[in-house]
Amino acid sequence: MKLVVVSAGLSSPSSTRLLADRLAASAAGRLRQAGATAEVEAEVVELRDLALDIAKHLVTGFPPPELGAALGAVADADGLIAVTPVFNASYSGLFKSFFDLVDPDALTGTPVLLAATGGTARHSLVLDHALRPLFAHLRAPTVPTAVYAASEDWGSRGPGADGHADGLAARIDRAAGELAGLMAARPGMGTAGAGRDNGIPDVVPFEQQLARLGG
Repeated sequence: MKLVVVSAGLSSPSSTRLLADRLAASAAGRLRQAGATAEVEAEVVELRDLALDIAKHLVTGFPPPELGAALGAVADADGLIAVTPVFNASYSGLFKSFFDLVDPDALTGTPVLLAATGGTARHSLVLDHALRPLFAHLRAPTVPTAVYAASEDWGSRGPGADGHADGLAARIDRAAGELAGLMAARPGMGTAGAGRDNGIPDVVPFEQQLARLGG
């Protein structure tokens, strides 16, 4: 079972990569908790290291080897975590340029967890007005809980900067559980001990829901 994490942080270290790593660790843990029969493999795609390759691909139409491998990893993912810093109330140009190069059909049906980082909670709406439409265009289902981390969220155990009663750690855990549930529900992604209470919500595939309505 392959989990791919795309991080668009520009500095090293960055809060974007930190959030990406925490989401990946939590999602992998929830999959193992659910009894995933396949080994959970997590791969991080650090866009900062691919910036020049992305520009070359946009200009020439041909991906350098390292970028080609990253695009292939995204296409082969059973689940995706996408994290971007916020610039001018939207995702970063580097983040958008990378996903402009992803094959339009590569993410069809692949569950995605969306996350973003920024200086203040004022930009948290980027998750719904920019990121969700992008992945809807790519026909990738996104988990209900998206995670935004403002500067004041780091190290806080109380309410989040966006005013929610749960802090960053709780939001990370909830979003990771939703992603793990969608990944486990994909065809061929069996989990041991199906039916037990493991804290991951049961997910009914959309086509099954339509079939029930039609019946």
